[in-house]
Amino acid sequence: MRLNKHILLVLAALVLVGCGAKKKVVSTPEPEVIEPAVPTWHTCLIQGARATISTDSDRQSSAITMQTVHDSMLVISVMPMLGMEMLRIEATPIEITAIDKIHGQYAKATYAQLNNKLTPALNWDILQQLCTAELPTGDERARLVYMFNGERIELIVDYTPRKLDVPVRVGHQRLDKYTQVDISRWL
Repeated sequence: MRLNKHILLVLAALVLVGCGAKKKVVSTPEPEVIEPAVPTWHTCLIQGARATISTDSDRQSSAITMQTVHDSMLVISVMPMLGMEMLRIEATPIEITAIDKIHGQYAKATYAQLNNKLTPALNWDILQQLCTAELPTGDERARLVYMFNGERIELIVDYTPRKLDVPVRVGHQRLDKYTQVDISRWL
């Protein structure tokens, strides 16, 4: 009987408390929708930048022009003197083509083929960031260090101001006038 009294008392208390309670509208926060980052540019052009490549035994510097179409293609033109293009590098997210205009040769390679001998690995994202001055190192100078067949290679790019959403000429170079060589010959 005492147990029944206690149960009745607890139930009565709950009813009294429940009657006096005001309902509050509790809104559950909607989950934050994170949308993918929209690129702030479609094309990028950097003219008159300076690239310096240093190894243990050599140091070379040259003017370069970099043209990029976002997530599609980029072209790096190396012009060491008088604005004459001597080396052209064309890259897509899948492969890289290097054209040696002085010797009339070209070679193609996938990133996997290049990375067999290159440490750390090079990929499309790093190359695109390098050619658009978006590396974490800043928009005035980039510095990358790689090991290639046991030799240290340092690349320094001193940027000029970039131009966004301007016409760029990134079409593939006609390769029929060049001799294709195996990429391992250049590596």
